[in-house]
Amino acid sequence: MTSSTTVRSPHRLYGRGGELAIIQGLLTRLRQGDGGALVLAAPPGLGRTALLREAASAHRSRGPVLYGTASAAGTAAATASADSAGLPDPVGPAAYTGPAARAASAGRAGSADRGGRATHAAPADRAGPVPAPEPFTPEPLTPEELLARLRDGSTGRPLLVCADDAHAWDPACRTALAAAARRLGPGSGVGILIAADDGPAFAGLPTRRLGPLDEDASAALLDRLAGAGAGAGAGATTDPLDPVVRAELLREGAGNPRLLTALLGHLTPGRLTGRTPLPSPLPGAEGVLEAYAYRLDALPAPARALLLLAAAAQEHEPAGAGTDALLLLRAGTRAGLPRDFLDDALFGPAVTEGLLQRAGSRVHFSPPLAARAVLHHTPPARRRAAHELLAALLGEAGGRAGTLAALAQRACAAPGPDHALAARLEAAATAPYSHAERSSALARAAALTPDPPLRSARFAAAAEQAAHAGDPDRARALLARTAAPAETGSGLAPTTGGPGLAPYVHGLLALRSGPAVDAHEALLAAAALLGPHDSGRALHALLGAADAAWVRGDAGGYLEAMGRVDPTPYGDAFASYRAGMCAVLAGRTAEGHALLRRCLDPDGSAEGHPVLRRCPDPAGLLRAGVAALVLGEVAAACRIGARALGAVRTRGPEVLLPQALEYLAYAELRAGLHAAARAHALEGLHAARRTGQPNSSARLHAVLALAASVEGPAEACAAHCDAALAGAVPHGLAQPATLATWARGRADLAAGRPEEAAARLGPLVRPGPRQGHFAVRTLAVPCYVEAVVLGGRGGELSSVVDEFAAWADRTADPQAPAQLARCRALTAPADEADARYAEALAHHDRAGGDFERARTLLLYGQWLRRRRRTREARTPLRDALVAFQRCSARAWAERAGGELRAAGEPVAGAVRDTGGGGVLSALTPQQQRIARCVAEGATNREVALRLSLSPRTVDHHLRNVFAALSVRSRTELARLLGPQTSPMPRTPRTPRSPRSPQSPQSPQGP
Repeated sequence: MTSSTTVRSPHRLYGRGGELAIIQGLLTRLRQGDGGALVLAAPPGLGRTALLREAASAHRSRGPVLYGTASAAGTAAATASADSAGLPDPVGPAAYTGPAARAASAGRAGSADRGGRATHAAPADRAGPVPAPEPFTPEPLTPEELLARLRDGSTGRPLLVCADDAHAWDPACRTALAAAARRLGPGSGVGILIAADDGPAFAGLPTRRLGPLDEDASAALLDRLAGAGAGAGAGATTDPLDPVVRAELLREGAGNPRLLTALLGHLTPGRLTGRTPLPSPLPGAEGVLEAYAYRLDALPAPARALLLLAAAAQEHEPAGAGTDALLLLRAGTRAGLPRDFLDDALFGPAVTEGLLQRAGSRVHFSPPLAARAVLHHTPPARRRAAHELLAALLGEAGGRAGTLAALAQRACAAPGPDHALAARLEAAATAPYSHAERSSALARAAALTPDPPLRSARFAAAAEQAAHAGDPDRARALLARTAAPAETGSGLAPTTGGPGLAPYVHGLLALRSGPAVDAHEALLAAAALLGPHDSGRALHALLGAADAAWVRGDAGGYLEAMGRVDPTPYGDAFASYRAGMCAVLAGRTAEGHALLRRCLDPDGSAEGHPVLRRCPDPAGLLRAGVAALVLGEVAAACRIGARALGAVRTRGPEVLLPQALEYLAYAELRAGLHAAARAHALEGLHAARRTGQPNSSARLHAVLALAASVEGPAEACAAHCDAALAGAVPHGLAQPATLATWARGRADLAAGRPEEAAARLGPLVRPGPRQGHFAVRTLAVPCYVEAVVLGGRGGELSSVVDEFAAWADRTADPQAPAQLARCRALTAPADEADARYAEALAHHDRAGGDFERARTLLLYGQWLRRRRRTREARTPLRDALVAFQRCSARAWAERAGGELRAAGEPVAGAVRDTGGGGVLSALTPQQQRIARCVAEGATNREVALRLSLSPRTVDHHLRNVFAALSVRSRTELARLLGPQTSPMPRTPRTPRSPRSPQSPQSPQGP
């Protein structure tokens, strides 16, 4: 034994919380005198060594640590420290000559690449002298002899044995270690942690298989590495990591900490910050790929040939799709591999040591990075031969699928630039293929193109298809390989789009994930460049610029973009849509509505919707849905939205799915279908995250906030509001910001906080610089009117009510007349309010919709009760409660139930006495409500606003509450009614008179 003092690396492990918890459990049992074993099985670079070192550092103060790794002699060597203060370096593998030697050598690039520590070389993980290693198993031992030797070395303290790279140990030593580990149990005092490749050597032992780091852990590690100057080997930089470079490193790193560190370490500061283009492929992966390929040398020649064909066949498939088992079988047969061998290899893992796994008709590599390792490990001539063989087989198969795949295989086999093959790839990348397939083909075509302008244009076209496929990171990486617009020519193929294509793709990406003003300007500029030679993309650029202006709340920008569109080639429906939207935003509402109705039903058939026949494409259906919403035809908007969603699911593109779900969910909100809106918005939120569209995520969070302001809980509404505003404010998205604020105000109303609701909604609906989005701010007016009236500030309403009345006259929204009558009832004199409420309810009966009708009933019941018409108030309040319950508006139902109890009618299922045992049983329902509000910290004025009472009435009831409960202050009342696990007995007191000198003159207080 040798003694040393070392320190633990201050850097954390990323994404290994589950593994660390399991290891901690083993160490806890070990410190209690029990033994056990755990195998950490993982391919190279996923952190098995880092976890061993973490375990050893955690155990060092409780007992000795024995650390063993593969030695130059092919056995195991170990080092122990008397105080277990640290770990030695693994014994150098320089003398190795076999495949295991290469694996061990590749595994010693540094500690960060072993498990995610933010450092490059092992010496950075420690300080002080390194103890000299002592032999762990100098000769083969039986399990009994090995256990006895370990117990002797433990000196009566719990011993932790860390066996690193155990798959590369001498077979006899490996067998003895596995057998000894199986014999550990209670009272043994020895724990064994084994880090090994995922093979059969340690079958039967408790095993934790490490997978790649997830996206969040990989990103956290990369940020740590970049912040620590991980690129110091190529030149340190303090500039932030370019987002495109960051995304490309995460993609290429594949969740492998060692690979991610190696890639980052080979980039210069200029490349890290985006000033210099990234090379393709990224350098630095060689050592990690060699570590993955170490098993290949030990495989028979047929197995290596099959693995090469499988890896090559994946090159024309989407990422993660594997390859077709039938194609692989045909390729193996054509290559001369025996059929019996192929059957065994494809249906049983033994032949290829589990590197290939079959799932149905597909064959996958396990781990996926092994496919890249196989191609890297194979000489170029053999790789090209494999690609040529696959290209011939795919070409013989023919058909749509085979054509592009065969060309992709030929591109992989090409030794250098090939103008003719690039042109064939570009010509084949047409609409019948998916956007991802077209992007891959165009990127290959660009890589084969010797002409710089044409190469840049093809990379831009590949980026466009990646954007349509919902892969914005890939699109940005491809755009980074394009030249400046001045270097690209205009006489290019239609697929490539010319010099305006790169700005167009930049604008599309900004529209989905960047500031809306940037998207607007980029798309307008792209339309000007594209117009002379690509009218289709120019149109889409202008429509995108109009969308960006709309979501910003910029009516002038919308009119500018739509004014540049020539609708002539695109049919009557599109021309009506363009002219109608422009007329509405220009203030010619009647003219605009007449034009927009032609988009919905020019023949007057409510069921036919000819627009759905004229615009079968998803984008046309989405425009028709927008027209329906602008008109207020919410039922039509729901029907068209459902059709648009079906079209997107059927025809694509995937990137339109969040938008289709958002439009449908918003139409359902307007129709009062809150549960359906929530379901569609949640699905849209997942789709937006999957396709990299944070701006859509912000809009969908706003829709979910509106749904939660009806259904509750309040915490969900607040969370969605915060998420919507967090995405909307930095990118200038006025529409979701307005919707989220409206939702928060409506939730305040449900909770009985009208003053807060008025403060939130006032800036949205009143004129001024903080006014809400022009298309949705009017919808919040009824909530604002209610909040102001209940908050006692009725003088602020005349202008907004008049504006809402003008809008209600123009819109076809069935709820608008009822909401207008409700607003007028709230602001009317007492002798007119009854008639106004009756008018509102009559409109509700014609329009339908439980929620809005219940709100009118609730307000009417409150108004009746405040005028001491208690018996009359019970009927509308009871109806409101039932309607809120029917549409799952829980917070609103609670508010209606409280009003009904205050009117003297018990509510079934209501909790009469929450938090205070039986102390409230002597109070009237009104006194109970006041007591609870005061216990929550509300002042008398706030209680009066919440309960629709006068402050004098609240003061009167509160004095009686104090007397009945024998409390002296608001603090005592709060303590008495605070949360308790069980009812507490109360010591009787002599009730005090409210006029007693010792009672407060007024319960009003802060």
